[in-house]
Amino acid sequence: MNVYLIISGVLSAIAALLHVGCIYFGASWYRFFGAGEQMALMAEQGSSQPTIITSGIILVLTIWSLYAFSAAGVIFRLPLLRLALILITSVYFIRGIGGFVLINSNMEQGPEFWLWSSVICMLFGITHAIGLKKQWAKF
Repeated sequence: MNVYLIISGVLSAIAALLHVGCIYFGASWYRFFGAGEQMALMAEQGSSQPTIITSGIILVLTIWSLYAFSAAGVIFRLPLLRLALILITSVYFIRGIGGFVLINSNMEQGPEFWLWSSVICMLFGITHAIGLKKQWAKF
């Protein structure tokens, strides 16, 4: 078992569950997690757009969690496992770095959002990268 990939799977699953919380608890959660006032207002107004967007994020994070668990040997082997983990790890790093680039932008999300979400994505990327490196020869 690869503990780093298990941790990676758990982290992605937790992120997915927090996004479920945004849908369930609504505007206050969108605001707290920095999704922006526009998303919070749409949620308050009963728009389906925040739910659709957030559901897409939940789906992606859930799939990423399953791939990490699969590579760790916790669940059955998923197709294109090595390629998927390379891409997932890359996306976490790109998102983390991209957030640091956007930290001083005039976007609706403030600097705190970009800082914290980037640090989190970088940490997720690091756990994935270590797990991937340890598992590389076993693919």
